Amino acid sequence: MPKIERSRHPLQRLFKYGRKYHPLIWQATICSILNKLFDLAPPAIIGLAVDVVVAGKNSILAKFGTTDIFSQILVLSLLNFVIWCLESLFEYAYDRLWRNLAQNIQHDLRLDAYNHLQDLELAYFEERSTGGLLAILNDDINQLERFLDIGANEIIQVTTSSLIIAGTFFYLTPNIAWLAMLPIPIILWGSIAFQKLLAPRYADVREKVSLLNSRLANNLSGITTIKSFTTEAYEIERLRGESEAYRQSNSNAIALSAAFVPLIRFAILFGFTALLLYGGREVIEGRLAVGAYSTLLFLVQRLLWPLTRLGQTLDLYQRAMASTRRVMNLLDTPIAIHSGHIALPLSSVEGDIKLDGITFAYPGSSAVLANFSLHIPAGKTTAIVGSTGSGKSTLVKLLLRLYEVDRGRITLDGIDIRELRLQDLRGAIGLVSQDVFLFHGSVRENIAYGNPHASLEEVIAAAKIAEADDFIVQLPKGYDTIVGERGQKLSGGQRQRISLARAILKNPPILILDEATSAVDNETEAAIQKSLDKITQNRTTIAIAHRLSTIRNADCIYVMEYGQLVERGTHEELLEKEGIYASLWRVQMGLVSSSGAIADGG
Repeated sequence: MPKIERSRHPLQRLFKYGRKYHPLIWQATICSILNKLFDLAPPAIIGLAVDVVVAGKNSILAKFGTTDIFSQILVLSLLNFVIWCLESLFEYAYDRLWRNLAQNIQHDLRLDAYNHLQDLELAYFEERSTGGLLAILNDDINQLERFLDIGANEIIQVTTSSLIIAGTFFYLTPNIAWLAMLPIPIILWGSIAFQKLLAPRYADVREKVSLLNSRLANNLSGITTIKSFTTEAYEIERLRGESEAYRQSNSNAIALSAAFVPLIRFAILFGFTALLLYGGREVIEGRLAVGAYSTLLFLVQRLLWPLTRLGQTLDLYQRAMASTRRVMNLLDTPIAIHSGHIALPLSSVEGDIKLDGITFAYPGSSAVLANFSLHIPAGKTTAIVGSTGSGKSTLVKLLLRLYEVDRGRITLDGIDIRELRLQDLRGAIGLVSQDVFLFHGSVRENIAYGNPHASLEEVIAAAKIAEADDFIVQLPKGYDTIVGERGQKLSGGQRQRISLARAILKNPPILILDEATSAVDNETEAAIQKSLDKITQNRTTIAIAHRLSTIRNADCIYVMEYGQLVERGTHEELLEKEGIYASLWRVQMGLVSSSGAIADGG
């Protein structure tokens, strides 16, 4: 992200982001100003009424042609009624406009931030906590909404009243206006000083709440592990530490922000008292009218007392700016993996894949793959086996462009996948992973996730192929049964079969099976294998497996070690080579123990 963006004030960045709402902002601002204008009118009405009672036919109002005292009071009453109606009308208008503006910006920010998150590369999420990202998407954006609901209008109205009342004072009594204005520089200086002191404290508050949310999200996801290791007391202590840090951070901010109003009240006290004494003397000596004196006393309260709310407004403002900076920094995070421009209709995909001299390393690590080449022919089943950490799953991430290769290129049907539209590339690939993720929803919704418009009949057909229908119909509500968050109500084998059904329903031209039967029993594995033999016909299939029995019928099997291909061939050819594959096969079949001894009967 350009440094100039991060260096700009959060309010500037927010105003730039909400440019489509500028007309709404101006409407809300105008309504706030008009409401304050009519709100400041009653003190003038009171001053005129006092003038009528004291001066009678010589009052200010009498100079406009209404000399009868009762008629003057009647005019003031009607004027007061109109003013109050207009004040109420514009209060309704600004309140509705500001709150709708807050809701609209909140809605857009959350969607845009989440949409931007989805476009970021996988490495971004691996370096950050889920709870921290949730704090930005939820808590920080809500904090901004609270400021737009209340704080923006407060700032505009305080500014409006200050300008109007100051102008009125200097017009009516220029000789004593400075007394009313005396506290204002002190208040403004105090506000700026408090703002500078509060800004880092609220930035720390946002950071602490992010860490707290991360702890909560992490613990809720791992509640089974916590219970199985009986670490509840340990976790509550860790949570206590995070919550205490958040509480202390807030206390530091509160200690400063709470001091603002009492200090401002002292400044207001001196200004009001000085005006009361000096203005009263001016009236006694005949240099100031009683009505004008009454108006000034009312106006100075309208000017100075609202300034005491600056503390709360400033508090909202600083919290909102700390949150805005975090949200905008997220939106300004550059996208590392960009979509290509070449469309790839599913009907035209043959599925011929080539990895040509690719090199890849995870950030901060040594190369997982170095000058790696592999050809996966269209319509064939290619299996890849090897020990943990050999780079098998990394190949899947690179094919899906979850990561970008450092050197070399990967082609699909002769086209570099970096030139293909990301949505088309990933739409052409169906992934069944060993790490199955099911969404909180029904079984049917999870199977139809890649094809949400699929009919129930199509969902059931896919489930039958995946050997999932038998257990699904025995669930309490069948296909409408809620699986729970991450599918926690189902066994590992059941989740894996639903994941397989999801890929089958998607019907992609390329199918990747990453340990697709690792969580099922032998009987279910045999049944699924028969189904896989059918669905992999004339479809490019990449099967990654530890259990060699699941890939023995593959057209070609590759053995990977330390990011390199060390063997290739069919199942029978690899057994004849008496190499790594043959050794793994004998161990898994029980012909040789893991220590190398001949098993009984072997």
